Amino acid sequence: MGASGYIGGEALRLLLGHPCVEVVAATSGSNAGRPVTSILPHLARLTDLDFSADIPPEQAAELDALFMALPHGGAIERVPRILAAAGNGGPRGEGPVVFDMSGDFRVKDPATFRHFYKLEQTAPEWARAAAYGLTEWNRDAIRETRLVACPGCFPTGALLALTPLARAGLLKGPVVVDSKTGSSGSGKEPGEGTHHPTRSQDFRAYGLFSHRHKPEIAQELDKWLPSGTSASLTFTPHSAPMVRGIFTTAYAFPGRAVSTAELQEIYEQAYGHEYFVRLVDTPRVAVVTHSNFCDLNATTDGEGTIIVTSAIDNLVKGGAGQAVQNMNVAFDLPEQTGLTFPGTIP
Repeated sequence: MGASGYIGGEALRLLLGHPCVEVVAATSGSNAGRPVTSILPHLARLTDLDFSADIPPEQAAELDALFMALPHGGAIERVPRILAAAGNGGPRGEGPVVFDMSGDFRVKDPATFRHFYKLEQTAPEWARAAAYGLTEWNRDAIRETRLVACPGCFPTGALLALTPLARAGLLKGPVVVDSKTGSSGSGKEPGEGTHHPTRSQDFRAYGLFSHRHKPEIAQELDKWLPSGTSASLTFTPHSAPMVRGIFTTAYAFPGRAVSTAELQEIYEQAYGHEYFVRLVDTPRVAVVTHSNFCDLNATTDGEGTIIVTSAIDNLVKGGAGQAVQNMNVAFDLPEQTGLTFPGTIP
């Protein structure tokens, strides 16, 4: 649903190539009745579907999986009706597994959601029940739910970088997350943030203290902290002159000396067995572009400062690819299925 946008189109591309998936419908309210390939010409010969305007709840309730890439507010309206049509009284009931790639169910607190999204959370019970789809850290919850709130692109890079430190009790001081994103992160509709002539030779910060991904990052870090404590988080996003990718630099001040050996052990325990998180010397956006990999490095000065850098593709690991990874987990498929393609250089 919402298949003509950047995230929805990327999800459709990945699902059409997935060996265990049959795509039976793709919606686009503004392109209903048109061939999918008239809007997404790179999918020619991969599908002969036409866009539908919508999927009635009764029809959607009969599907195995439903991917939502609607504008914020669209999933809040539809998910309860779809799962009610399936006779679903709770997160483990009947009906499809919904993978929502908007922000509608990521933030648990309705007041926080209202403040940052300027929308009313009319389905708070589903926001509470939704599994947060940061795959590497929430597999059990993803397997048990009917609704997966797939993370935002900035939170994916930041949380993969910082969660090992939170688990190790090393987020006792201030946490600073400084992220740079490509123009595709702002969506398909052109604007000052995406229009090439205004962006290609520019670099700027935006959304200071107000970006909607800040509470999502803080919420998920707080899960690992002692009860009653919260991360002291400063998050600053930047608009970079590239199309795809997010590069994150995270700073932590744990209040004690942390050796290189200790830090390496923390990250090896966290990600040494993970396929899609690679511990590297120098994360680079160009290396992970178009892939589902996150490249990550953690460095300490040995005194009291830790810097963690990560690089992801915002539309794949930070969007549709992670949603497909969550689908593989939810349906007990090998997690890498349909996602083992590398990045592209140059």
